Amino acid sequence: MSSDTPDIPLSYRYVFAFEDGTEKVFDLHLHPDTLELLRENHAAPPEWTRLDYYPCENCPLIGHVEYCPIAVNFATLVAEFHQTVSYEKTTVTVTAPERTYRKETTVQKGLSSILGIYMTTSNCPIMDDLRPMARFHLPFATPTETLYRAVSAYLTAQFFVMREGKEPDWALTSLVDIYKKVSKVNEGFSKRISHASKKDANVNAVIILHSFGESIPFYIEHGLSEIGFLFSKSMRGKQE
Repeated sequence: MSSDTPDIPLSYRYVFAFEDGTEKVFDLHLHPDTLELLRENHAAPPEWTRLDYYPCENCPLIGHVEYCPIAVNFATLVAEFHQTVSYEKTTVTVTAPERTYRKETTVQKGLSSILGIYMTTSNCPIMDDLRPMARFHLPFATPTETLYRAVSAYLTAQFFVMREGKEPDWALTSLVDIYKKVSKVNEGFSKRISHASKKDANVNAVIILHSFGESIPFYIEHGLSEIGFLFSKSMRGKQE
């Protein structure tokens, strides 16, 4: 079964509620099989979304498309928050297919959470490697939760690689390479966003993702000690 409800998009709704009583609502719909973000706003994208406008240094799309796919999809949020300061308080409610999450937080952290979906489902060839995580999106994830989800998703992928008779990467070597490339995308995207926003909420949302992503290779190269203790009992093997 490719999805829980075939032919029906996977939907996530983010509601930002502010202290003055105003709300900003964003609905994201993903294709149930490919997890591609289904774009609903077909208005002409703003100039800052052009691919040659502060492109990522490792962008594989240069010379092939006119616009950055992530920027085009994220443009609506950038416009909504381009004059918002990062530390402004908000209550974010996220309605996912299986449950609802609610957190009193700051705009930058709420935006960072929703940006994680945009980054991995917008057909950026580099970010596509993380797309399976969008199906089990965890709003407001901590660095440790992000590490666990990233490693778990990658090892699950290696199981299917093995099932196809290919050589799996149980040592997570390629996962380190993936996140090093992702880090460059986050750096490039933050520069792009900084030139499209008057205040820092949008930019800091990317910086938060960047800091999370940069930590993954470090944790892996140091033996995943941050979560290794959780498995101390299971690593003892079957008790006689």
